[in-house]
Amino acid sequence: MQNPTTSLGADVAVTNQVLDEQDGDVVLVGHSYGGVVITESGRHPKVKRLVYITAFAPDAGESVASLIANPPPGAPAPPILAPKDGFLFLDKAKFAASFAADVEPERADFMARSEVPWGVEALQAAVTAPAWKTKPSFYLVAKEDGMIPPLAQRMMAQRAGATVREADGSHAIYVSKPELVADIIEAAAA
Repeated sequence: MQNPTTSLGADVAVTNQVLDEQDGDVVLVGHSYGGVVITESGRHPKVKRLVYITAFAPDAGESVASLIANPPPGAPAPPILAPKDGFLFLDKAKFAASFAADVEPERADFMARSEVPWGVEALQAAVTAPAWKTKPSFYLVAKEDGMIPPLAQRMMAQRAGATVREADGSHAIYVSKPELVADIIEAAAA
């Protein structure tokens, strides 16, 4: 589903509406900020497993803002521009290198131009009760991610007790290597 990305509360509400309509068990998958959404909405009773695709997996009281506040030494800084009208965007000139380094240039350019605005409120919202504390989790670490440092991904995956897979790839590994993403989702579903 496409989250409105205006606030974590709105994103969780939309996710829960979709979950309510499902007939059976659900494997909930999140990429990047979507990991925050599945961490919060994954407590829904239909959700049986969580899959993080190079995503944030915050603990209680953590937000994306708190997780990116002190990056590991040498980690690339995400090219997040100053807020405009309550929303954040990535610098389009730096998008491909940071977000989609292994995606063909024409597609990476399209991704940069079609980026969905991200609400500052969503960036700052803290998770209340992480679903990964009570539900099995899987995590795909993208070893060449220029948005979420692989060291940070590994730390979040480890504390979540996730089954971890690692692969060479950028933050947009779901575009560059969709078969790896499908494989980990299928493993979670099994």
